[in-house]
Amino acid sequence: MTKPAAKPSSTPPALKKAAAAKPGTSTAKAAPAPRTVQPVAKPHAAGAAISAPASIKPAKKAAVKVAPVASAPIPVKPAAKGAAKGAAKSVAKGTLAPVTKAAAKPVAQPAAKGPAKPTAKSAVKSVAKVAPAPVTKAAARPVAKAVAKPALAPALARLTLSSRNYSSWSLRGYLMAKFAGLKVEEVMVAPDDPDSRAELLLLSPSILVPMLEHEGLKIWDVMAIGEYLAERFPEAGLLPLDPLARARCRSICGEIHSGFASLRAALPVNLRMRHSQFKVWSRAQADIDRIFTIWHECLAQSGGPFLFGKRSLADAMYAPVVTRLRTYDVPVPPGLTGYCGTILSMPEMLAWEADALAEPDQLQEFDVEF
Repeated sequence: MTKPAAKPSSTPPALKKAAAAKPGTSTAKAAPAPRTVQPVAKPHAAGAAISAPASIKPAKKAAVKVAPVASAPIPVKPAAKGAAKGAAKSVAKGTLAPVTKAAAKPVAQPAAKGPAKPTAKSAVKSVAKVAPAPVTKAAARPVAKAVAKPALAPALARLTLSSRNYSSWSLRGYLMAKFAGLKVEEVMVAPDDPDSRAELLLLSPSILVPMLEHEGLKIWDVMAIGEYLAERFPEAGLLPLDPLARARCRSICGEIHSGFASLRAALPVNLRMRHSQFKVWSRAQADIDRIFTIWHECLAQSGGPFLFGKRSLADAMYAPVVTRLRTYDVPVPPGLTGYCGTILSMPEMLAWEADALAEPDQLQEFDVEF
């Protein structure tokens, strides 16, 4: 009989060769197989079929050691040592959440305790030194000046006058200042002053009285004074608002300022005297007639009661003429008597006349019987 064939060995040839080999060699050759499969088996894959050989455990430890290298921001931070210690503990435990919390707390605390205090102190010091003091002082000074300035303005005005009884120019300057609402200190020139006497007797080549001193400025000649007051106090209405009326007002003021020489010489101003049935000669009468024409035209256009409706520089310039007509008993046309009465009844005019009657000084040249 034929011998039965030998049973095939259940051990594969490969294992036989492995058995013949040394134990150290088989372990070294078997190690690469699990390493090749290791990336497939992740920690979160439950029930992994591959059994973890002893050689894999060192690989996990090596990964743990590498993890701090991956979280390299810890040595880069300029934060305190507490942050590094907290990060190391959290990495050792294998959780990332504690790393974030531990790192946040130490970093936040030094930032709050260290730099915040000097910053707050310096901010408080800078605000206390710079902001309140200069702002309060700068705001207070202009307000004090603005309030004090108008109160001091009236005290800076002075009006130099000669005679209230004889001087037509002093009366004009006085009325202009009153019409403008400017409070002035009236300074009277001495009666025996030669320059003043020459002006009153029409012997002076220039007229320096009245003279207005206002805010350090000296102004003489009534036309210059009137223009200055009209510009300085426009709300007083010394010149009409309408351009045509304003031009006409300046024209008739200039005419009385530079003309009517015969009227001045024949009928000088004298508020004390009254001359009834005074004889007016032709040359002076021509001046009077021209003045009546001016008044008629202005009153017809403005409607009165003053030459341009409201009192203006023109009324101040012609007020001495009204006193002359009364002093020398000159007949006035019916249409103009109302205007003359308006001028003579002004409170400023009544006050001026009362002071004129009280003046002790007299000029015999003006008080003689004509």
